[in-house]
Amino acid sequence: MREFIRHPTDIPIEYQIASVKAGHHERLNNISQGGLCFQTEKALRRGSLVRITIPVREPAFETTGTIVWCRRADDHYDVGVQFADANTEFSVRMVEQICQIHLYQKQILEQEGRQLSTAEAAAEWVGKYAKDFPT
Repeated sequence: MREFIRHPTDIPIEYQIASVKAGHHERLNNISQGGLCFQTEKALRRGSLVRITIPVREPAFETTGTIVWCRRADDHYDVGVQFADANTEFSVRMVEQICQIHLYQKQILEQEGRQLSTAEAAAEWVGKYAKDFPT
């Protein structure tokens, strides 16, 4: 049984393998307190140290982790990262909520045609869903 609930996202993510200078921009699949999963075009080596940046707000969420699995999925690879620092829990909870607010903002635009600012989307989302947000 999974220790942490995974929250699906479609948020931009940046990663940099510790031994490589260049960074990469991909899409975050999901995130939990223990780690995250993102997509990439090429396979990444299990056990590699990776620096993760999720630029959903200022300052961007940054952490390090270890690639614990990499699986081929159609035209890309899904990569699982376990966070290196157990103290990232509070920051991860904030990122999870920000991701949910970002998705809410996109859904409202698509479904209702309303363009909400980040602050407006956050206020609506908190009022509707924060009490039900999984822990």
